[in-house]
Amino acid sequence: METKTKLIDFLHKDLIFVHENYQSSTELFENFSYKAQNLGYVNDSFLPKIVQREATFPTGIALEDYSVAIPHTDPECIEKEFVAIYTLDNPVKFSRMDDPSQQVDVELVFVLGLNQPHTQLEMLQILMEVIQDSSFVKQLIQNDSEQILKAIETFNA
Repeated sequence: METKTKLIDFLHKDLIFVHENYQSSTELFENFSYKAQNLGYVNDSFLPKIVQREATFPTGIALEDYSVAIPHTDPECIEKEFVAIYTLDNPVKFSRMDDPSQQVDVELVFVLGLNQPHTQLEMLQILMEVIQDSSFVKQLIQNDSEQILKAIETFNA
């Protein structure tokens, strides 16, 4: 029997960053890459690849009440699979997925580190479901890492 991909299975408390502040998406990627590499989640090709991929295929998504980004990169950059979460006190500009000429002020970032193509597709579908619920997104943005983990577990995505 095939097991269903679940968001909670890819979350790690050491990769949930709340109430962070960055000047740009690149600065956020630099910070994340440094931390994730030290924790063994990514290798040294992660940073240049995620910056390049975000420039080519932007991941900003404008929702009704919030904007979210779901940056990800090539499987060979990933040592241990993860989904990292950033909540931002001051929004960071990301180019829009549906219109790269437009930018959105992102408050919630899910950094995907997946090295199986089917898992990446399933996770993107799960996250699209999660972010459609604006009250849930608000809950994630306003809480600490413990509460975020509990909320996602009860969301059952």
